[in-house]
Amino acid sequence: MAFACTIPATPTIQSEDAAVRITRWDFPPGAVTGWHEHAWPYFVVMITPGILRIHDGDTVSEVALAHGQSYRRPAGIRHDVMNGSDHPIAFVEIEVKQPEALARPPG
Repeated sequence: MAFACTIPATPTIQSEDAAVRITRWDFPPGAVTGWHEHAWPYFVVMITPGILRIHDGDTVSEVALAHGQSYRRPAGIRHDVMNGSDHPIAFVEIEVKQPEALARPPG
């Protein structure tokens, strides 16, 4: 079950190729991504500080993140994300379409 909200977060794809998709997400207060599942592992880097409310279908957790703070998640996690802050927030999401490339040594 997703958050009950009519304010959508705005995704803007900044770059996409066969290896990665980089998306900037902008959230007014209370905005949500909508219920979704990532097909690939991904990283999130906060552009602004804020509180992410994350619904996993059973529970809701709140995570306060600082400007520049990042985290990563594996593929396949179903969730909905809401801006739990009283101000707009934004983050960059980097989805790795070829995760096996991360295991290769450089060069």
